[in-house]
Amino acid sequence: MEIKALQLKKNYKDHTVLHIPELTIPGGQIFGLLGNNGAGKTTFLRLALDLIKADEGYVTMGTNKVNESEEWKKYTGSFLDQSFLLDFMKPEEYFYFLGELYDIRKQEIEDKIHRIQQFFGGEVVGLKGKLIRSLSTGNKQKCGIAGALFVNPKVVILDEPFNSLDPSSQILLKLLLKDMNQKYGTTIIVSSHDLNHVSELCQRVVILEKGLIVKDMEANENTLEELKSYFYQSISL
Repeated sequence: MEIKALQLKKNYKDHTVLHIPELTIPGGQIFGLLGNNGAGKTTFLRLALDLIKADEGYVTMGTNKVNESEEWKKYTGSFLDQSFLLDFMKPEEYFYFLGELYDIRKQEIEDKIHRIQQFFGGEVVGLKGKLIRSLSTGNKQKCGIAGALFVNPKVVILDEPFNSLDPSSQILLKLLLKDMNQKYGTTIIVSSHDLNHVSELCQRVVILEKGLIVKDMEANENTLEELKSYFYQSISL
């Protein structure tokens, strides 16, 4: 599913925090978004999910403008932060609730839970009534990510998905995302501060700086060193 931003601008008071004249993310691409704090990464993701209103321009998913249609929500899975969770539910209840929203049978959700048991590490499901709010930060993160992947999405949008995950879970998440992309052609957008994860996972990397795209590169074996060099040059010693 292609995603496109055209003349996209977001202001806060008199300050422009994001200005993207044009950006196209082809269907089936794993797209990485990098930048220092305040670069505009999360603002872009929130605009793409119609969580905030653009001052100018728009984002499309397929043929649908996200601010004018609900259709795109049927095939989009996302997790930006823990506000996305219904933390008064048990993890299983949360997954079944998402299944109902997306018209996915309970048995299919149970199959999905079973297939990623290793990612959960025995600490998320089957805990005899433990609510999401009682889980550790890392396990809450796993709930949110799993929920985004369980809804059979054509598009997945994740903000800092590797935060609070242990090393094994980080590796498993990259494998899950790559597998989903290869099997189903899912378009995946990942925003992260971690150069290693982005360079290993993503097929294309865009760097934002003060709300502007300053670098747009296809990933290859030299990507990590190029990224390190870029951010190193921005440091004044």
